Amino acid sequence: MSSDKELTLLLQASANGSREALDKLLPAVYDELRQVASRQLSNERSNHTLQPTALVHEAYMRLITQHSVDWHNRAHFFSIAAEMMRRILVTHAVAKKAEKRGSGATLLALDEIAGVPDKREVDLVVLDEALRKLSEFDKQQARIVELKYFGGLTSEEIAEVMGVSVRTIGREWRTAKAWLMTQLQD
Repeated sequence: MSSDKELTLLLQASANGSREALDKLLPAVYDELRQVASRQLSNERSNHTLQPTALVHEAYMRLITQHSVDWHNRAHFFSIAAEMMRRILVTHAVAKKAEKRGSGATLLALDEIAGVPDKREVDLVVLDEALRKLSEFDKQQARIVELKYFGGLTSEEIAEVMGVSVRTIGREWRTAKAWLMTQLQD
């Protein structure tokens, strides 16, 4: 895909039922979806049973069935994709944890989550719960964490998706990281 505008048009056409657009969409977004999936899985335990390709395919199948979504642009699409992948990973982690009664918890490096130099690990289910708590009192901060950490979006892309300034994203990101750090240390 040569431009963000062309990708946006393709997304909108596929959401409106165009089979031709849908056929062109996966090749246009596959590599970037795979990067998002690889980034998310790189923070998982080494013996994770989901592979990036499977995560991409599962997320993509869910995305293309979203006919009521008005795709605004590339960043909007990838923010939804990142959220979808996070949900898939959390559901997978909960199922594995229940299956193994906690012995197979999905762990993430805390420095990746909160931007701190220490290498402790955090259970993905615990992180998801912390994000749910954060969203109860600040949905914007929770969304920023999700888009930045899970989606790999830049502050500029997040600002565009959320309709706020880049400075607001930076301020909210710092606050959210500090809050998460306290939650995850407990």
